[in-house]
Amino acid sequence: MVLRSNLYEAAFEAYLQRLRFPYLATDEARRAPDGAASLKSPDFVLQPRPGEFYVVDVKGRRFPSGKRRQQYWRNWTTREDVASLTRWEERFGEGASAWFVFAYRVLGERSPTAPEDLFAFRGELFGFVAIRLANYLAHARMLSPKWDTITMPTATFRRLAIPVRPWLEVPAPAAESAQASATSAKA
Repeated sequence: MVLRSNLYEAAFEAYLQRLRFPYLATDEARRAPDGAASLKSPDFVLQPRPGEFYVVDVKGRRFPSGKRRQQYWRNWTTREDVASLTRWEERFGEGASAWFVFAYRVLGERSPTAPEDLFAFRGELFGFVAIRLANYLAHARMLSPKWDTITMPTATFRRLAIPVRPWLEVPAPAAESAQASATSAKA
């Protein structure tokens, strides 16, 4: 396990461990050379089946976000993140696919996933959804030229994003353990 100061990435790693799903956590402090530039490292490499690799960049967001007006399903990212994830997918070659995992910290009554897929971590409750980079890019639009960020329309994102546990083809936890996780998160 890599020491992670990012709460969202640490929560996702703990979730993978709970699911007993094989993964490789990367050292984000190091950037890979990429010609004359450097390449931002992905957060995780997952192997769902032999010969297949998911190159994953975790994006932490609040659910909802915003102080004056609550916003759900925020899904922005930077163009640098997209460019790096694209290059990693190319470098891994055949059998690799690049994905964003949006780690939503649930702050209200609504949830981005079914209750059995919520995960309690460090006193917070998280819901994780994944979207393939190719699907994200097909629908992305500029959000902020100043910050060089892009986003997807909410309705399209909700249609294409997949809860992580079913995406990884991991069976649902027993009802009592899911109930215990949800109860401990509210405490």
